[in-house]
This record gives sequence, C-alpha cells and structure tokens, in this order.
Amino acid sequence: MIPKDTIDEIFNACIIEDVVGDFVTLKKRGANYLGNCPFHNEKTPSFTVSPAKGIYKCFGCGKAGNSVNFIMEHEHYTYPEALKYLADKYQIEVEEEEQSDAQIQAANEKESLYIVSNFAAKYFANELLNTDKGKAIGLSYFEERGFTPETIEKFQLGYSPDEWTAFTDEAQNAGYDIKYLEKSGLTIVKENKKFDRFKGRVMFPIHNLSGRVLGFGGRILTNDKKAAKYINSPESEIYDKSNVLYGIYFAKKSITQEDNCFLVEGYTDVISLSQAGVENVVASSGTSLTEGQIRLISRYTKNITILYDGDIAGIKASFRGIDMILQEGMNVKVVLFPDGEDPDSYAKKATTEELKEYIGEKAQDFIQFKISVLLEESGKDPIKRAELIKDIVSSIALIPDQIKRAVYTKECSVLLEIPEQALINETNKILRKKYTKQSSASEEIITETDYQSFTPTEKKDASNTKLLYHEKEVIRLLIKYADNDIIVKIKSEDQLENREIPVVTYILHALLGDEIEFITPEYQEILMLFNDLLKEETTSEKLKEKIIALQKSLPHHEKSSIRKTAIDIYSEDNKEVLNDWGKHNIRVITENDNYQEAVKGAVHKLKLCKVTDLIKNSQEKLKSANEDEQSSIIQKIILLEQIKAQLSEMFGMVILE
Repeated sequence: MIPKDTIDEIFNACIIEDVVGDFVTLKKRGANYLGNCPFHNEKTPSFTVSPAKGIYKCFGCGKAGNSVNFIMEHEHYTYPEALKYLADKYQIEVEEEEQSDAQIQAANEKESLYIVSNFAAKYFANELLNTDKGKAIGLSYFEERGFTPETIEKFQLGYSPDEWTAFTDEAQNAGYDIKYLEKSGLTIVKENKKFDRFKGRVMFPIHNLSGRVLGFGGRILTNDKKAAKYINSPESEIYDKSNVLYGIYFAKKSITQEDNCFLVEGYTDVISLSQAGVENVVASSGTSLTEGQIRLISRYTKNITILYDGDIAGIKASFRGIDMILQEGMNVKVVLFPDGEDPDSYAKKATTEELKEYIGEKAQDFIQFKISVLLEESGKDPIKRAELIKDIVSSIALIPDQIKRAVYTKECSVLLEIPEQALINETNKILRKKYTKQSSASEEIITETDYQSFTPTEKKDASNTKLLYHEKEVIRLLIKYADNDIIVKIKSEDQLENREIPVVTYILHALLGDEIEFITPEYQEILMLFNDLLKEETTSEKLKEKIIALQKSLPHHEKSSIRKTAIDIYSEDNKEVLNDWGKHNIRVITENDNYQEAVKGAVHKLKLCKVTDLIKNSQEKLKSANEDEQSSIIQKIILLEQIKAQLSEMFGMVILE
C-alpha cells in the first residue's frame, strides 16, 4: 500500500498536459489544450486538457478525470500501478507500506504478466552481453547487422540460449510461477513437459506506450528450414497484436515532432532507421496492418509514409492495409527503395542526411503509386485496365473527406486517361451502395429490438428535473466563484448598505439559513465541504486561500462521486467557443463579466423552485387530508405563497440579519 503522503506528493507533481502529452498530440487553444481523444475514434478533436484545473475531458465520449485517471484508463492500470507509473515519471520514491497476505494474494494478473515479461527481457539481455555463447552467437549477429552497443541497450535486445529449458529453469528458480510463464507464452507446457518457446533465438522485446514489455519477437539463427524465421509471443492479457506497434514507445515523441510516421515491415528496419537518425519509425510486428494499429498512429499524426523494398508481390499484398489507412482519413505516401535494398540495408550504407533526402525525394502519394504499379501489370489488356480503374476508384471511395476525394478523382482522370465524370459516377455508385447497406443494417437492428425498450416506463416529474438543474447550477457557480466577492445589501441600523462578501458566504447563508438541502447527495456533500471552511475562525485572506485549495482538490477527491461531479462541472468551462470574436475586435460578454448576477439568479431560482415544489406537495396532501388537517395545510400553503411572492420581489437582494 502506498502511503497517503506519497500519493499527495505524486498528485502535486503531476502536470496534466505533460502526462496526457505522452500519449496524445495536444495543441494549445487559449488557456487549455486540445487533441484527438485516445479513448474513441474521432476525426474532429473534442478532447480538452485544462492545466489550471489539472483535468481532462472528452466532449465526444464523456471520458474525464485527472492524471491518475488518465493513466488508469489509457494503460488499463490499477490505481496503485498508475501511481507508481507517475511516481517513476516524476522521480518520486515510493516506499510501500507492508501488505497483508490477502493483498499479496489478490495481486493483479496483468501485473504478474508484466513482471514475468520484464524478468525475461533482463534475462535475455544478460545472456546476450554477459555469457560466452550469447556473445559468440547472439551479439555477433547484432554486430554483423551493424547495431551499436547503445542501440542494443536502447531496444533491450537479447539472446535465448539454445537449450530446451534454460530460461524456464532460471525463471522458476527465481520464484516465478509456471502459470504466468505459460500465460505469457515464454514457456510452452505440453502434458508433463515444458520447454522455452524462443530457444536458440535472438530476442526483440515489444514495448507498450509507457515502455513496459508486453511480449517478444524471436529470430532463428540456424538454417533449419522446418523452423519459422521469426516467431512472436502469443496473445495474452497484456499483448494484443492488433493494437501494438513495434518501436512505438521509442518513436512517439519523434512522430509528433515530425508530424509523420514511417511504417516498415520488420524489427531490424525499425532499429536500423532509428540508429541512422530517423526515429519516427514503427513496424506492424509481422502482422497485417490493423485498424487498432492505424488508430494508434493517428494519436500522434495524420501522416503515414510506408517504406517498401522492391518486392512488388509484397507491395500488392499490402494494398488492403493501406486502404484501411485511407478509410481512417489519414494521408498516405509510399517510398520504394532500389532493387535489392530494404530500409535496413539502405540505412546502413547512407548517412542520416542522405537517407532523409532519399525518403523526401522518393515519397509519392499512395494513389499515384498504386496506379503506376497496377498499370505496369495490366499493360494494354482492356479488361485488366478496367479492373484496375475499379480498384483505384474503390480506394478513393474509402476517403471520408469529400474534397480529398475530388482532388484524387481529378488526378486519376489525368493519369488513367479517362473522363473525370466516369470516375465520379463510379465513386458515387460505391458510396450509395455503402450507405444503403448501413441504413439497412440500422433498420434491421431497430426491427429486432424489443419495442418496449423505446417506451418510457415512467413519466419523469418535470418539477424534479427542474430542481436538479437548479441544484447543479448553484454548485457549479459555487465551485467556480467561491473565492470571488459579491455585493449584497446588509441591514445595519434600519438602513441598507452595500457590502462585499465572498460568494461562498452568500450562497451558504442564503441556503443553509433557510434550511435548504440538496436532493442530490454529491451536491450536498460539496456544499458542506465549503461550509466546513466557514466554521473555522480565520482572516478573509486565509479563507480565500483555503477556498482555492478546496477548489483545486475537488477533481482529485478520494470519493469518486465527488471527483466525477467536480470534473464534469469544471469540464463545462473548457468547451471551446465556436468563434474567436476577440481577434475581430468584437467584445463578447461572458459569464465571468456578470458572475454576481449569475450567482444571485441561480440561488433565487433554486429557492423559488423549492418553494414551488413545497406548494405542490402541500396541495397533493390537501386532497386526501381530513378536516382537522386541511386547516393547517391551507395555512402552510398561504405562507408558502407569500414567501414565493417575496422571493420574486427580492430577486438580487438578500437581507442578512
């Protein structure tokens, strides 16, 4: 268990834009930052980060929270794991309190897999660098590939001994459960036998976005034709191949800076390019490109450049994956290396400047590249040419942006020597078919759904809904303006005079003085947290300091319901305005300009709503009351009606006795 003082230190050290910025490309927008949400697929940024409040909020999917919440949600960490991650990021030492046997027993299964994988990475690295066989076989292979000691250390390259159970025996002797060795795929268990999956291979650890080892790729060093050249860890609770890219941990910062991601085929391509100074490079780890991998790249850039060797058959096989990139609204370019060269070999013989210059000069738009490849194959055969045109059009139809589609259509018309209108017609035909199919699917879903689910089970009380709204509005203004001053009328010696008091004092006196309680528990708790501040004898300056401290602490409150309520309220202020009128020298009146009226109005409306609700309830009671009860209820209704009338007259003015 992590001590409370350490947790507080971690929270205080966290810079929300720094934490989120490790995973999301953020752009400054006024006092806040804006980016594409990492939790759902979106084309238009709706993910807002507020440095002042230390929170994030997506107005698309509704995800919100602080730095710890973000790491938990993004990395699927437990609360302690997220704290440890942030502690490590900000170099805060975590001295955990002694855990009970029950707590140790309840250790997270995922964490166990991470621990085993980390042990394996260290074991393989040690075997490579510090054993005779590792140096002679594994290290010599990497050195022949031109990898420097710094590169080998950076990517944690290793070697698995050519023995059946070398790793498994070492892991078990170190206390690691065979259950997790098997689940991670490091050990294969068959009946009563167990053996190392990566026996006799050089090792490439695969990292997640935060640098933790998820799995491994292993390359064989013998000429055994029966054995696969490369094998990867099987999928596990921590390793999902479709959502992982080799090298992303090392490349993400450079991808953001360069606003471009180079996509290659293999591990050595990534390593060689990175060593050559081209760091914004990743690989799909031997799998076909997936939507998850594309979306992973899209968090950092909308531009992908695919680096190919001269294998045309391989290029054609990858066309489907590239169509998926287009479908995600991303920009795709292609670089073809000379015959006999691949990114790995070319990076070794060229300088950084030459490599970057070659990529820059040879990069061409994917559509143009696809046309050139397919045209060469079709030759003058009219049937093959017609199929080529349909293939190209099908790729264009995948592009979500209408303007981009129009530009590509025009270029293709010239390159293919075919009327532009014919291409437009074919594209529209594909789009109509697609939308018709989607509409049919939607209709089918509605038809098959239980109709009763669309029928409200009970009619909501309109007055109750209104009351909840007014409660939220008062709490929102309390949280936002508690430390601000508000002018009220104070009765002094039978005279009324203007006086400034804190907004928190005004709201609390106005509500608690009339014994008004919120029906929403979270709102009542927040109200009482502010009330506790007023109970202490203090100066106005000290009070404001305490108010500000409370305002800042609410999004990080230990109680999740209060934390969520505060984050939701703070997030409402982070919504981007549609037009920046300031740059047009147009003065727009905001709530901040008229916050006093807003506060008074909200309190007034809440009181009015409460009184109206009481009148309504009393009228309902009157219907079933006996003669004795009726008299007192009528008197109560008359009194409430008088209060209601007085409230209407007193709007904007409160008398503090």
